[in-house]
Amino acid sequence: MVKIAPSILTCDFSDLTQEIRKVEKENVDMLHLDIMDGHFVPNISFGPMVVKSLRPKTDLFFDVHLMIENADEFLVPFSEAGADLITVHIETCRDLKNTLNKIKSLGKKVGVCLNPDTPVEKVVKFLPELDIVMLMSVFPGFGGQGFIDSVLKKIEKLKAIREKDKLNLDIEVDGGINIKTAAQAVFSGADILVVGSAIYQAENLGQTIKYLKNLSH
Repeated sequence: MVKIAPSILTCDFSDLTQEIRKVEKENVDMLHLDIMDGHFVPNISFGPMVVKSLRPKTDLFFDVHLMIENADEFLVPFSEAGADLITVHIETCRDLKNTLNKIKSLGKKVGVCLNPDTPVEKVVKFLPELDIVMLMSVFPGFGGQGFIDSVLKKIEKLKAIREKDKLNLDIEVDGGINIKTAAQAVFSGADILVVGSAIYQAENLGQTIKYLKNLSH
């Protein structure tokens, strides 16, 4: 079954607890927390204090996505704030191996994210050390963007490498996911879908989540 990770980037920030409970009761698998710094991406979201304030409100797995330039400086703060998985961008880490080791030393699951124009080949040598590879299907920074179709080939390529090398990792896709593009991403090999506006702006949130969870490869 496909795992669903609602992104709170598109929800009502004046009542985050209630917004999380809406998806929690629909048995989503994790909560996606987009951390943006206004440098690596042209937007600013929130930091460790917000993550820490949300941690006691839910038992959902916290999927923390660091879209920031100096990720190493924030690994400990986000770990202490309650992250379960920390995903960093391959484009910003000067020594990715060292960054991954730091995340592991904090007892957290490890992910690496690739922007739409970053080839899968860049991450191949790190795959045995990862729990998740996240493929951006939009250029990060703002919610509500259109899905970049060329990312489907990247999902297929990553899936083929995973099968060939018998790797135990999930493929996560983030950006422009709706009813149509979700099906395309899952058919190509995606295991986890990060979904923002398609859930939080849906006419029937519960039905939408149920449909997405029941997609199959």
